[in-house]
Amino acid sequence: MSSVAVEKYITPEQYLAEERRAKIKSEYIYGEIFAMSGASNAHNLITLDIATELNIQLRGSGCLVYSNDMRVKTNPTGSYFYPDVVVVCGKPRFEDNVFDTLLNPILIVEVLSPSTEAFDRGEKFAHYQELRSLQEYILVSQDRMRVEHHRLIETLWVGKTFEVPNDVLKFNSIQCELPLQDIYTRITFLD
Repeated sequence: MSSVAVEKYITPEQYLAEERRAKIKSEYIYGEIFAMSGASNAHNLITLDIATELNIQLRGSGCLVYSNDMRVKTNPTGSYFYPDVVVVCGKPRFEDNVFDTLLNPILIVEVLSPSTEAFDRGEKFAHYQELRSLQEYILVSQDRMRVEHHRLIETLWVGKTFEVPNDVLKFNSIQCELPLQDIYTRITFLD
């Protein structure tokens, strides 16, 4: 997310109306609109590989995988984000009959960028925790092999870090597994 914010308060309804006409995606937090910047090559490849692997494993399961363009609303006051990968199981719930704003994701993946990493770990994660449906939150580094897996266990979020190619992420909420080597298969790290 870029750090450029609009100076005046925008209602959630105004944001959605503007966003649906816009050529560039923006996220919305408590009345402010934040333009999103483009993603790097590594960011795009990692996002695509995660979405592809999950989509293959979830085919026929009643779960749907969305990548990049599915907006998620996190709370009644209206914060809106575009996660890199979103999974919903069962019937997707949408904000309205335009079907472009998801309300009930079970799993969210964010690929970290230098400009968004702190926000994704902190404030954005806090917003995502407002979703009653969310059970797992994944943060994926693009500049080194490192994945943080946060899982809701009863009322507590528990995190675990994976950094070895043979490590396997086990997503309990969707009954899938994803080896780190599959996430980073097309990525070359600079030493």
